Amino acid sequence: MGVNQGGSAMSSLLETCKLLDQTSSALCTIAVAAAALSCEAARANLSAFDLTDSVDGSVAKDDIVVASDIKVLLNGSKLVVSSNKGDDKVDVNSFSKIPLVNGNLREAVKSLHSVIRVVANSGEKFGGKVLHLGFELRNLGECSLERVRLNLGSVRVEGIKGIFENDCLNEESLRNGIQLAVEAGLEKDYVRLVKEVDLVLGIVWKIVAWEAVTAFFVLEGVEILNKKSVEKVEVDGGNVKAEKKKKKKKVLLGKGTSVIVEMIKDRVMMSKGDELEKVVKELLFFLDLKSPELDGLLGKVKEILESNESRRIPKTPKGTRDFAKEQMAIRKKAFSIITKVFERHCATALDTPAFELKETLTGKYGEDSKLIYDLADQGGELCSLRYDLTVPFSRYVAMNGLTSFKRYHIDKVWRRDNPSKGRYREFYQCDFDIAGQYEKMGPDFEVVRILSEVLDALNIGDYEIKLNHRKLLDGVLEICGVPPAKFRTICSSIDKLDKLSFEQVKKEMVEEKGLSVETADKIGTFVKIRGPPLELLSKIMGGSEGSELLKHNASKDALGDLSVLFEALAKSRCIDKVVFDLSLARGLDYYTGVIFEAAFKGGVQVGSIGAGGRYDNLIGNFGTKQVPAVGMSLGIERVLTIMEEKAQNQMVRATETQVLVAVLGDKISVAAELVSELWDVDIKAEYKVHKKVMKHIEYAIESKIPWVIIVGEQELNEGIVNLKNIETANQEVIPRSKLVEELQQRLNP
Repeated sequence: MGVNQGGSAMSSLLETCKLLDQTSSALCTIAVAAAALSCEAARANLSAFDLTDSVDGSVAKDDIVVASDIKVLLNGSKLVVSSNKGDDKVDVNSFSKIPLVNGNLREAVKSLHSVIRVVANSGEKFGGKVLHLGFELRNLGECSLERVRLNLGSVRVEGIKGIFENDCLNEESLRNGIQLAVEAGLEKDYVRLVKEVDLVLGIVWKIVAWEAVTAFFVLEGVEILNKKSVEKVEVDGGNVKAEKKKKKKKVLLGKGTSVIVEMIKDRVMMSKGDELEKVVKELLFFLDLKSPELDGLLGKVKEILESNESRRIPKTPKGTRDFAKEQMAIRKKAFSIITKVFERHCATALDTPAFELKETLTGKYGEDSKLIYDLADQGGELCSLRYDLTVPFSRYVAMNGLTSFKRYHIDKVWRRDNPSKGRYREFYQCDFDIAGQYEKMGPDFEVVRILSEVLDALNIGDYEIKLNHRKLLDGVLEICGVPPAKFRTICSSIDKLDKLSFEQVKKEMVEEKGLSVETADKIGTFVKIRGPPLELLSKIMGGSEGSELLKHNASKDALGDLSVLFEALAKSRCIDKVVFDLSLARGLDYYTGVIFEAAFKGGVQVGSIGAGGRYDNLIGNFGTKQVPAVGMSLGIERVLTIMEEKAQNQMVRATETQVLVAVLGDKISVAAELVSELWDVDIKAEYKVHKKVMKHIEYAIESKIPWVIIVGEQELNEGIVNLKNIETANQEVIPRSKLVEELQQRLNP
């Protein structure tokens, strides 16, 4: 499969890579446990594991983590030593390279995982990371094989070597597997590439399992088999030497390895039959990927490792997340587009504090008030993190005595919600609001138009804007016999119709909120009405529903508002995206008029992607005169999910770097002089100092930097630079004195 994969093929590749990522991560844990057992089996020294984080980066962090894990498992062991006094017969290299080999595998797994997290990546990006993982798997397999053979040389159980040889595990099988993966990568057949690396992973997993089994037999084999058969036992394929001997003094294993050995012992005692081959096969199955008992072993090893408090892996709080550089590039582009639309409508920017007085937020959000994050008392004021940007905007208008204000605000809000797909506890909102007295439905039309403009400009695909009027909904509830005191709570139930069936909502209204079945059914006849705005409004006005609604002043006013609004939207050429939907309720207490909500109609299920409405009483609630207002809020996190999905086959640049200054050698002063000249004329540039020119070129290709300036000792002496076009691979010599001028001509032709 080439670079231009289809969406479904790309999704399939992504899912396969996720499985490979998960299995490789589990292998990292099992491999460390097996290596620790081999260290005890060989009476190895631990001097190679005394790694510390270095300032210059000469020791990789993953190497340090692996070394630390091994030491945690072997803590308290009397079989290993912490100085160069280990068994002279042991191949020291087989153990000293454990941190490097296992650390490189961890780094490759994390690298693949980081690419999988960003769905905007291409098949080539996945392919490179998967192939890198394949090479590190091979290295781990070869290193583990060395220790298997060392263990077999020390084991006192006859016949086990022959059983191992029958499995045909060797370096050649690893090399052949990687060769097939490389061929698939060169052909850009990324599906086959992942499959071949997965096969290599299976081979390596079995080798690591053999390492654990052989190390166990060195440490406990004879004793545990004696327990299964006190008398001398004849076994097909070999003899177990189990004559009675004097009781041996128990050797003290590490605190971690002793737990692992006990789990393996238990498995041996549970095995059926005394034949060596059956025991070995059952142990290999115990360590196999398909074994139902593997999760228990993995969990126990992780528990031991994580008990070492000093190196617990940090994580983000539930409902929050970090954004990788590719994601940030997409977010930056989206915010720029949104800001451009907002400023086209002549709004000014506003920023307010991340937290407000608790009394400012209390009573504004109906049943959702329980989701507000309260802060600990700091200095006599009860504060809460802002729940949205609308209430802080209203507080600002009231506090400053403003009578009209058109503003936009893009910032984070916080909600103590249960995180789920597309739902977070910390997220951005992009708000646009108009406060003040204007012509009837003027601000309402403009805000709906702005939401449509933003969604069109972001080019996310098909969507619809559902629209209703709060007073019309109140009229419906009154006609259906709902007591006024229950209007808001019933609105909250109706607001769930985009997620639940009417029968489920009806059950909530009847059983939890006390409505009669007849009242709930009558509500159902109204909330199922939806369709094209002008046509549906005309039908309602001329039908039985209209005659009932026109008898109520509030709903009569609402129908009049909607008539003006729909006509304005039609003239504005955006009504084709609007659906008149009587089920739309919007659960927030402060809405008083038009309400609307945008929903994405594409393949990605993300729920609402934007909403808003009129709130004429909110500003006055702060103790000042009433200032009517209407606004909209874009569900930017969900929109970004859609944009990331759409961008998965497109090139996403994390930076806007135009030029890389590549200095061959180690003279930072040369790089400083050249790159500063470019920065001074507003050219986006970065620099690298390295002796190998290909390191610079590879970095430019990976970072998608179009131009590279190459300067070495010869160029400095001759007063020239080499200018390379990465896309065409053309390279030309430029006089040093004309570098800036020549670059500007190429960047701005």
